[in-house]
Parts: sequence; structure tokens; C-alpha cells
Amino acid sequence: MLNLIQADLYKLRKSMAIKILFAITTLSAIAMASLAYLMAQGQIAQEYTGIGFMFSDVNMISILGAVIAGVFICGDFDNKTIHDAISSGSSRVTVIISKATVFSCALLFILLPYVIVTGIALGTGSKFDMGAVSVGFLNILSNESGIIFSASIIFKMVAVALTLMIVYMAQLSICVPLAMVLKKPVLVISIYYGFSILCGKLASLSNSSAVFDRFFSFTPFGEKYTFVTFDTGAGELIKAIAVSLVFIIVMLALTYSIFRRSEIK
Repeated sequence: MLNLIQADLYKLRKSMAIKILFAITTLSAIAMASLAYLMAQGQIAQEYTGIGFMFSDVNMISILGAVIAGVFICGDFDNKTIHDAISSGSSRVTVIISKATVFSCALLFILLPYVIVTGIALGTGSKFDMGAVSVGFLNILSNESGIIFSASIIFKMVAVALTLMIVYMAQLSICVPLAMVLKKPVLVISIYYGFSILCGKLASLSNSSAVFDRFFSFTPFGEKYTFVTFDTGAGELIKAIAVSLVFIIVMLALTYSIFRRSEIK
């Protein structure tokens, strides 16, 4: 398994696609912070929050995360990398875990710009605001602007950022079985993006429906998991991480149950 992971990580480092995606998230993170700053200063009207949301982490990762799955998992079916690994004696569960591991590393990598830009923006002490569309790191930027950094604040930021990244990884873990089954990047991207929008709409009903609230609390799509801030208690952060990790395990188990019966052509 380690050999497969090392080989995929090497391929990831040499890939132009991951570099392009990293550049996109870097520019998007800067644009997100800039628009939130200008809106807080009243230089841009709040009616343009939709444009700001387009550059937010929750929106970009829904698209680019699925792109990564399409490029690095579906692509390995096209170039026969998965076929070669299985014919060389690697078990299918080993292949799945290695692909999921490298996929998660890629997601963490393209999310780094949002962590860095959010930290730098908060360090300026300026006011940021994006109104009702503030989710994820944008929500942190809007709610925690003006804080004075200290050792405890830095620790909280690391904990919250790590929690958000794990939540995003869990949400995108759905792309693993999709990619293994469909083997077509376009289908994976379109299906996941539509699914994420649907979950976002349904999760918003949690405030008015106890049934929806309870159901989504057992998935990483629960609305409160993407609204964590520095004030979120340790118990809630741990719950978000635990729910996300369990969800990832379930997705990998589902992937294996499907992939072990499928014929590799």
C-alpha cells in the first residue's frame, strides 16, 4: 500500500493539474477576502455577495475537489494504472485506500490558500463581511475579524481550520465511489456539484425541522459543521471530526463493496 501511495504522491507532485488548481484556489481565496473587506467598508454593495460566494472555499472545493477525483482517479482507469496495480498483486481494498489517501492529500493542498489568506486577513485587524452567504472560512473571516492574535487564538484557528478541512474531505469522499463506478470525470463533477447544492438546500431546513436537523447531524453536510468559529466548543469540533471520519469510512466501504464485484477492463 505504501508503494502505491508513494507512487501516486509522486505523480501528484509532478502533475500540472494540481498546480493549476492550487493557483485557482489561491486567487479565489484572495478575491474572497478582498470582496469581504470591500463590502465591510461599504465600497461594494451587499447585493454582490453572490459573486463573493463564487470565490468562497465551500463553492470552489465543491467544484475543484470533484475535478481532482475525476483527474486522478478516473484518469487512472484511462491510463490503466489501476489495472496494472491489481494485475501486479495489489488487492482492490489497497487500491481504494491508496487512492482515497492521495485524494485527501490533494484536497488539503488546494485548501491551504484559504487557511493562509484567512489567517493573514484576520491578522490585519480589519473588518470583513459577506452577509448571509458566509460559510466555512468565509464565515470565520466575517465573524472573527478585528480579533487580537494570541497563542490561544492561533490554537483555536488551527483547530477550526483542521476541522473544516476534514469536513470538506468527508463531503468529497462521495466522489471516490462515483469515480470508481462512473470512470468519467465529467459525470463525477456534475453529479457531485448538483448533489452538494441539493444537500445545502436540504441542510438549510434543519433550523425549522427536527427531522432534517437530526439526519444531517450524522453527515458532514450538517449545516453547523461548516459554520464553526473560534467560539465553537471543543465538543462540537470533535463531533464534527468524528462524524466526518465515520462518513469517510462508510464511503470507502461502499466503494469496496461495489468495486470488488466490478470487472476491470
